[in-house]
Amino acid sequence: MSRKLRWGILGCAGIAKRAVIPGIIASQTGVAAAIASRNLSTAEETARSLDIPTAYGSYEELIADPSIDAVYIPLPNHLHMEWTFKAAEAGKHVLCEKPIALNAEQARKMVEACSAAGVHLAEAFMYRHHPRYEEIKKIIQSGEIGAVRGLQSHFTFNNAGDASNVRFRKAWGGGSIYDVGCYPISVARLLLDEEPQAATVHGLLSPEHDNVDMMASGILEFSGGVALNFGCGMWADFRNTLEILGTDGRIEVPSSFIGNPNYYVITRDGRREVEQPDLNTYTLQIDEFAAVVWGEKAPQFAPSDAIDNMKVIDACLQSIHERNRITISQEG
Repeated sequence: MSRKLRWGILGCAGIAKRAVIPGIIASQTGVAAAIASRNLSTAEETARSLDIPTAYGSYEELIADPSIDAVYIPLPNHLHMEWTFKAAEAGKHVLCEKPIALNAEQARKMVEACSAAGVHLAEAFMYRHHPRYEEIKKIIQSGEIGAVRGLQSHFTFNNAGDASNVRFRKAWGGGSIYDVGCYPISVARLLLDEEPQAATVHGLLSPEHDNVDMMASGILEFSGGVALNFGCGMWADFRNTLEILGTDGRIEVPSSFIGNPNYYVITRDGRREVEQPDLNTYTLQIDEFAAVVWGEKAPQFAPSDAIDNMKVIDACLQSIHERNRITISQEG
């Protein structure tokens, strides 16, 4: 393929260096053309290590580069809206790290700005680009595990000792709901193909970590009495799991967001492992993004999906702080 989408990366975050930039490099459609940091030496060092040809000492310089087609934004959460606006104004397509914003209203403004500028906006939930989730949806729809009665999903890890981590800055959008709770929320919405009606969430607010939610556990209510029971955290042993429970069986995904893509279907006929190709979901995300930009396909996940996911996150955080069940509006 001769055509390439030229990517600029706003910031040298770990997720960019470890996963997304290598995903761009491995893609059929993209090239990592430039990277920016507020510290030029940091940008230059990262550019050298990843063979990126251009380094900038400010985000503004990268945004102004006419050769850049799209930007990836892995900045702290409170900066997502600002730099999405600036990228859209410059005519750049935007892949923004999750969560896309600090709240649903910000997400709505971002979607509107990108639509008005005629650029594509996508939220960087890489996991859902692996074809196994379409397979799992088909198994559910086939009735093999019966009627769905509930989902359980957990995403936890422990980096509580890293006092300088941006995840522990409340004003910057820190906390476990924003960082990893967004995954169980997203996957439940994806598999059930509907929006939850209410959220009840209990959280551990840690004074040692600027009172962000270091742990959270909750229930999202869907129609028909179905619920997602989820847990997320940044101060617990690692988990990365999903279970879909039906009346006649269940589906277990031991590594639901990162790691081994294989999953299991358990019914009265026994337990079978469904082997999956070990695909780079970051690369799949990049290639789909380019196909959308080039008009070759419609986005698998419309920008409005990011607004809907943020509505649920808003309700979860409100529930933690008010210690109450929060109804989730389906309007707007």
